[in-house]
Amino acid sequence: MEFSSRRKKFTNNSQTELYSHPLQFYGQPPLENISLTEFETFAVERLKLLKTMENLGVSYVKLSDQYIKKLEIESKALNFLYRPEADDRKPLSGPTEQEKRRKDHISHFILRLAYCQTEDLRRWFIQQEVDLFRYRFNELHPKQKLEFLHRNNLQYDTISVEEKKTLKDQLLNSSYAVSGITVEDQDFYKVPFQDALDLVRLRKVYLKAGYVYIPHQDIVTIVLNDFRTRLSKALALTARSLPAVHSDERLQPLLNHLSHAYVGQDYSIQKNMGKISLEQIDSLSGKSFPLCMRQVHQSLRENHHLRHGGRMQYGLFLKGIGLSLEQALQFWRSEFIKGKVDSDKFDKAYAYSVRHMFGKEGKRTDYTPYSCMKVILSNAPSQGDHHGCPFRHSDPELLKQKLQVYKVSPSGIIQILELVKGMHYQLACQKYFELTHNLEEASFSLNHPNQYFIESQKVLGGGRDIKRETDAPQKPQENSTKAPSAAPVAAANTQDVAEMTEELDSFFQDA
Repeated sequence: MEFSSRRKKFTNNSQTELYSHPLQFYGQPPLENISLTEFETFAVERLKLLKTMENLGVSYVKLSDQYIKKLEIESKALNFLYRPEADDRKPLSGPTEQEKRRKDHISHFILRLAYCQTEDLRRWFIQQEVDLFRYRFNELHPKQKLEFLHRNNLQYDTISVEEKKTLKDQLLNSSYAVSGITVEDQDFYKVPFQDALDLVRLRKVYLKAGYVYIPHQDIVTIVLNDFRTRLSKALALTARSLPAVHSDERLQPLLNHLSHAYVGQDYSIQKNMGKISLEQIDSLSGKSFPLCMRQVHQSLRENHHLRHGGRMQYGLFLKGIGLSLEQALQFWRSEFIKGKVDSDKFDKAYAYSVRHMFGKEGKRTDYTPYSCMKVILSNAPSQGDHHGCPFRHSDPELLKQKLQVYKVSPSGIIQILELVKGMHYQLACQKYFELTHNLEEASFSLNHPNQYFIESQKVLGGGRDIKRETDAPQKPQENSTKAPSAAPVAAANTQDVAEMTEELDSFFQDA
């Protein structure tokens, strides 16, 4: 698969040159051919890394020891860069550093295609990439930092020892967190003042004759501003090219779903069937349902009806926590006939959609429960709807009232609303979990409503999963379709376009 219609220009030598430094501004797009398998794998694994960046950025002080340690573990697990040294020798297991740099390069450009489509997506992508860049730049050795600056036409040089001694008092008085001892031990960069306006405005640097003298730990501010500006412009240009990219029917479904793809555990019914009975649902909704499902359940009980968006979101959630097809039909019928729908009308108008969720009608796809990103980014609720994410779609004042009704403490409500204000909706939900389960800190990163339910049951059960009901009759599904695998079924060159599109759509249907 080619990233560009231009002819391939890189030779092996020029590619080696591109990956000779552990860090880059991603100015040159990759021009080599890759398989669709590699395309999918690179995209999903970088997305996992960026979501880790987001979670760590709120849970820990950026660049703290805990933050760096957890990020190193995740980078290593996903085979991304986690140390600045290159080693061309083939390790005993896993890819070489050069192969990791290639993966980093290609995966960045794949996600550019997926995340350039809206302002919200661009903002999220830029923030995570900037945080990742900051971490990697700070891990470089001083020589590598200087080399990186020069390779990218940032001609900032360190001042000489003599000049440092001459300006010691000025540097000491003007530079933040610099003492007399550290002035002699650390490097200072001489930079045109227009490239460091943020530092000048904050009076954190010494200004003389049109140049500022920036201590070593602050040069990253200049580099990050440059990287952010370049990436923002690049995403705007990429957005203009989307029509041409979307004309490739092999890529369109993948790119359309990547922006809200779920990349975690599969919460399919095969694992959880028969774990709950209908009589437990009301009790569980108050103890173990995430807020999005709790509000839908409450609306269903009050109004005895839900629109299609609510039925899909809640129905698949119930399927994922263990409701069988027979139980689901009984549940929805018993609730709807309490309202304006009689039994005959339910069988004619609504029973089909329930069976469709379980893969028994239509194209017989065994649908999996919606992830948080799916709930947040797709099918926003309108007037009269009750689905969606309350942290994303509710008015802050209404959300505050709802949290008060559910007995969340005033200080906890403030914390949740601050996260919502910063558009950290999944982290706001995780904070809600911690507050309602009396936890200091959750031991997981929340990204799925069914994950919320399972983790809640573990906490309430002392680490055990919810007990299987023995008094409720359960019948296993027959001919159940397997949940879609995270790996592609076959290479692109062995399938026709129609099959490719359907499989990619299925690959991300759980998003």
